[in-house]
Amino acid sequence: MADRLLTVQEVAELLGTGVRFPRRLVEERRITFVRVGRHVRIPESAVSAYITEHTVQPVTVRPGVLRRVA
Repeated sequence: MADRLLTVQEVAELLGTGVRFPRRLVEERRITFVRVGRHVRIPESAVSAYITEHTVQPVTVRPGVLRRVA
């Protein structure tokens, strides 16, 4: 089954950003995109992959290991 193609506006809403951010990702070739004539569409799987690649896991620290700041 083909991936759903999202508009730049839809990607911005999905990421919770303005439209400039996904446009910059496309311009810098940091995300997969498809040109449909003069329009740019981003596959839903590319957005999911981008989110997965840039997800930062929390650091688990044992109590007492952190130093107190004076």
